[in-house]
Amino acid sequence: MSALPRVLFYVQHLLGIGHLARAGRIAGALARDGFKVTLVTGGLPVEGFLEEGVEEVRLPPLVAGEEGFSTLNDAEGRPATDVYKAARRERLLSLYEALKPDIVLIEAFPFGRRQVRFELLPLIDRIEKSRPRPRLVSSIRDLLQARTKPGRDRETADIVKAHFDAVLVHGDPAFARLEDSFALAAEIADKVRYTGLVAPARIVPAPDRHDIVVSAGGGAVGRRVMEAAAGAARLLDPALSWLLITGPNLPEADFEALSSRAGPNVSLARFRRDFTGVLANARLSISQAGYNTVGDILLAGCRSILLPFETGGETEQRARAERLETLGRAVMLEEDKADAQTMAQAVTRALALPDPAAIVLDRHGAEGTARELRALLDAP
Repeated sequence: MSALPRVLFYVQHLLGIGHLARAGRIAGALARDGFKVTLVTGGLPVEGFLEEGVEEVRLPPLVAGEEGFSTLNDAEGRPATDVYKAARRERLLSLYEALKPDIVLIEAFPFGRRQVRFELLPLIDRIEKSRPRPRLVSSIRDLLQARTKPGRDRETADIVKAHFDAVLVHGDPAFARLEDSFALAAEIADKVRYTGLVAPARIVPAPDRHDIVVSAGGGAVGRRVMEAAAGAARLLDPALSWLLITGPNLPEADFEALSSRAGPNVSLARFRRDFTGVLANARLSISQAGYNTVGDILLAGCRSILLPFETGGETEQRARAERLETLGRAVMLEEDKADAQTMAQAVTRALALPDPAAIVLDRHGAEGTARELRALLDAP
């Protein structure tokens, strides 16, 4: 093995930027720990997530279609053809052969991202035929999407048992365990390692202060939340200062419409690199209940209103929001019921909550990933 062990880290973001944000933090921690990291991304290009020492290789982009995760489009919004997918597959396999990695780290699969199995199953087959064979590792969040189709959990467990050396769960078992959202976790327990939550290592100081910070991750599905928040700001005390962070994917026309309707106590931004500092200065965060945003909220220590994303039968954000509500750290509001009135009521309730109690969870999951991969390389 080389002095710098080589890692090929595959991540496919289809909607929003959460997967990419988490992968970027992990890749940066691996690079700092002495790994040579190539981050292979397969969604639309997003700037600002690549840390020092990490090389990025972009595959031809795939994005979620209008019907959600069940269909894939190319960068132009057209349905991805078999030819387009074949070009991606060959690019990925060629990259694998050129890099000769010591570890292949695959985000989500086989627990998720079935849409790209057309290239991941051939990659796994190539890995199994390689000599020496690299370690194959799955990288997953702490709570998974519930499976509705019979046999999917069985298929996942069988793939893990047959091919994967480890499953890294990026969470603290005191908050959520794999068996909470994956019924066959006991069958793969010998491969499961908890790394801790992948959260920022520290709060990045922010120069400004806002009472209420509203964020929408990548922005692709957050328009309703933003509109409800802007409306609530008009109904509540005008002395409250609001910041709406729309995300980079909100269409420009929607951004301009929000700007035109925003009152004098409402500021807008597309993205803030100092997001944790903005939250730390705030009294209240309003957001969906995605993995990364909840980690930021826990780090910042502010109150929160969580609107879990549940389109298309999604379940993991509701499970996360319910846990935070039980701990007294959140008020949950269903996104499809969010309007100016219900948002204003939720804000009033959330601001009346006691000061958030500290929750002691392992938030060093990026460094924990490096630790677990080192141990895997050292294992016989």
